[in-house]
Amino acid sequence: MRRSEVYHMSKNFVVVLAPDSFKESMTAKQVCEAMERGIHLIDPDVTCVHVPMADGGEGTMQSLVDATGGRVYFLKVKGPLGTEVEASYGITGDGETGILEMASASGIELVPANLRNPLLTTTYGTGQLIKGCLDHGVKKLFIGIGGSATNDGGAGVVQALGGKLLDKHGEELGFGGGELDRLASIDLTDLDKRLQTVKVEVACDVTNPLFGEKGASFVFGPQKGATPSMVECLDSNLRHYASIIKSQFNQDIAEMPGAGAAGGLGAGLMVFMNGVLKKGIDLVIEYTGLEDKIEYADMVWTGEGSIDFQTQYGKTPLGVAKIAKKYNKPVVVLAGRIDGQMERLYDQGIDSIFSILPGACTLEEALAKGEENMERTAENVMRLIKSVRV
Repeated sequence: MRRSEVYHMSKNFVVVLAPDSFKESMTAKQVCEAMERGIHLIDPDVTCVHVPMADGGEGTMQSLVDATGGRVYFLKVKGPLGTEVEASYGITGDGETGILEMASASGIELVPANLRNPLLTTTYGTGQLIKGCLDHGVKKLFIGIGGSATNDGGAGVVQALGGKLLDKHGEELGFGGGELDRLASIDLTDLDKRLQTVKVEVACDVTNPLFGEKGASFVFGPQKGATPSMVECLDSNLRHYASIIKSQFNQDIAEMPGAGAAGGLGAGLMVFMNGVLKKGIDLVIEYTGLEDKIEYADMVWTGEGSIDFQTQYGKTPLGVAKIAKKYNKPVVVLAGRIDGQMERLYDQGIDSIFSILPGACTLEEALAKGEENMERTAENVMRLIKSVRV
């Protein structure tokens, strides 16, 4: 992809806009639009290239749909506790890739705090979303697995896609990580055959093993409502699950990095769908074609709701900055909240960071006026850039 193909021009100043969403305030697409409005108030001749971004977590599906001109679909599925919920998935503009976030169907926010119990919660709804994508004839699946309410090793996904988890009497197991101690065999005879020809990529930023002190149950179980006794039970059950998989399929998944992600869904996707786990931001950069667009730009703007110590660990602004620095492009970050020392971010490719907040305000005010604040800040930054360029 060359400059003439991307920007349809040869002399104008080109800015790639590649922000993340601002949670509860603006989607990444809305951030791009507000940035462009502010820029064009000062210089309407600037070419703005929109690349809505995400880091593999919440908002990734919408960002990739927006970035590729795709479409969002809604589907009623089984939620974490087996009750019906409305979830969503996306298909990219070329129709080649299905995009889903497991949190949409099996996420912790779908379960009231007083009902959270990973012995019972299931990933079945995530499997239904996968099936929904397959029904569109996709060749690839992009699956984000953050924010789960589950600890079932992906058993629910297998069940939703036609596989059977059987006890010693040949009866199918019920839902939830609490059932896995009864597992005697896994029957994949009726597993959806379309999975054999689909490439599966999983956005996963954790490296925890399936079980043990650093595994799914001990590290993440308490966040999902597990008591100490539940944690012990769930860990033992995942250990048993891994032993059945090893004996039946000759795959030792116990220590695979990321196997413990999303209550063991990482392991399930690797074993039963040949899923490949990658850092979320790296996948999003690949899917959006960000590098091609940055290569032929003059400048890059990015941003997210909060810039803090976590930003350096795979968040969108740093991922964008690393690509920009590969081509020696200056990087501006516009953020809602700035917290902590920024020196490390400056050392890793970010040139300047601006808060879009005009002054002291409540969180509610900041969220409500996100687009207005973004547009005004973009205008002010562009004033500075234009004064230097003249």
